[in-house]
Amino acid sequence: MAMAPAVLSLLNKTGAEFLMESGAGVPAGMPDAEYVEKGVRIASRKQVFADSDVILQVRTPGANPDTGKLDLPLFRRGQALIGFGEPLTALDAARALADRGVTFLAMELMPRITRAQNMDALSSMATIAGYKAVLLGASALPRMFPMLMTAAGTVAPARVLVIGAGVAGLQAIATARRLGAVVSGYDIRAAVKEQIESLGARFVVLEMENKGAEDKGGYAKAMGEDFYRRQRELMAGVLAEQNVVITTAAVPGKRAPVLITAEMVAHMAPGSVIVDIAAERGGNCELTQPGETVEQGGVQILGPLNLPSSIPFHASQMYARNVGAFLKYLIKDGALALNPEDEIVRETMVTDRGDVVHPRVRELMGAADAVRS
Repeated sequence: MAMAPAVLSLLNKTGAEFLMESGAGVPAGMPDAEYVEKGVRIASRKQVFADSDVILQVRTPGANPDTGKLDLPLFRRGQALIGFGEPLTALDAARALADRGVTFLAMELMPRITRAQNMDALSSMATIAGYKAVLLGASALPRMFPMLMTAAGTVAPARVLVIGAGVAGLQAIATARRLGAVVSGYDIRAAVKEQIESLGARFVVLEMENKGAEDKGGYAKAMGEDFYRRQRELMAGVLAEQNVVITTAAVPGKRAPVLITAEMVAHMAPGSVIVDIAAERGGNCELTQPGETVEQGGVQILGPLNLPSSIPFHASQMYARNVGAFLKYLIKDGALALNPEDEIVRETMVTDRGDVVHPRVRELMGAADAVRS
């Protein structure tokens, strides 16, 4: 859900009026009555599109391939759209929104700067994904996570490895530690060693060159195939010692790097579990099937999709706070004010006035068109 009742009070002073599709908040445990109490007008989906200047969505057409196209005819020229939209990969959807004359602001392109921290929805959703991934791993593992001293003897703690120490990875480490596991963390960015260790996990060191592994926004950069091949060779021995492996490595706008091969899985102990958070990007494990659980040699490989949606109440609360902060920032004197010189606006704006305006998206479109021709 893109807006929560608790967040609406933060937007009262902006002068904005809110319409909501009937029942939209129910799956997240937020009934229409709670919105009505906050002054929201309930309407049909078609009416919401017809009467609104700004449309707030969680997944816009680009990030919702199943039903997102059904919304395209409902948009009208001059409307603004805010939400996740996969603009670096869903290029056709960006074109379609531009053709409709929609100004699309993509939440996943929010710059990682101090004044935009409370608008960083990508980090909010990654927090939930990291937490839930550990619960999935613990549920699938035929062992308990903590060490227990019982009359029947001592139960050894589970060993958990988290690959990728971004927001999702760090939350996974913290959650696995709370459950009592012995946790290790690995990331190609040596700078995150202190963060991993501060959570009580061991930082895995692979003897390989990793300079230039981080971009200016703090995200991991795509590395060459020689780098990933060497990484896989060194990681094989580490994986064989683990009961649960959680992979979170993703590069914005690119396919997730394959870090675990079928051969590496074959050396893991039967009963081990891999939870591949990067499944939506193709997966960090060669055997991952997005949306499915695969078993190979007694090892389960889970490829969950859209993990935040499995915890809809808090996912909606956190996302609504991010969107609410963004909307409050954009509204001036009761109207949406989009200053292209402002870094937050410039970095998130994908389409405007009938054109695709984001430089990186335009570059990717040019490359895609070149391949087609």
